[in-house]
Amino acid sequence: MVLRDALTPAKTVALVFCLMVFVSGLAFAEEEAPPPEGEDGEVPASATVIYLPLKPAFVVNYGGPGRLKYIKAEVSVRLDSPTAANAVRHHLPYIRNNLVMLFASQTDESVASQAGKEALRQDALSEIRKIVLEEDGLESGVVDVFFNTLIVQK
Repeated sequence: MVLRDALTPAKTVALVFCLMVFVSGLAFAEEEAPPPEGEDGEVPASATVIYLPLKPAFVVNYGGPGRLKYIKAEVSVRLDSPTAANAVRHHLPYIRNNLVMLFASQTDESVASQAGKEALRQDALSEIRKIVLEEDGLESGVVDVFFNTLIVQK
């Protein structure tokens, strides 16, 4: 009874209006945007992006004789198809071996600058692409390589 007396017609209209706005907002919030579709109604292959971390992190000595120097790199590969992801997973020991050798061949000068680190990233990308092409004949699929962390201790 107290609630009925407290709501005037103006308050009732305002309350109903607020509820309508809230409910209509919920209806729009639950709608999902449809995925981009190709001619057959399928999601185009270009919409597939797979990030594959190469775990565990790479920890290598570099720089030749003298004081020990280390590079620690957490690497992820960006792929555009499940086929490429399977190829990278299948050849992971080969890929890891070649990346360890690549990281170990660095010099103080090559890892000191941003340009040198970018060149190292590009070399790692080329190495992975080369292995996937040689072993599985895939000319595409490996899009990019990222250093999630790159720590150099001199």
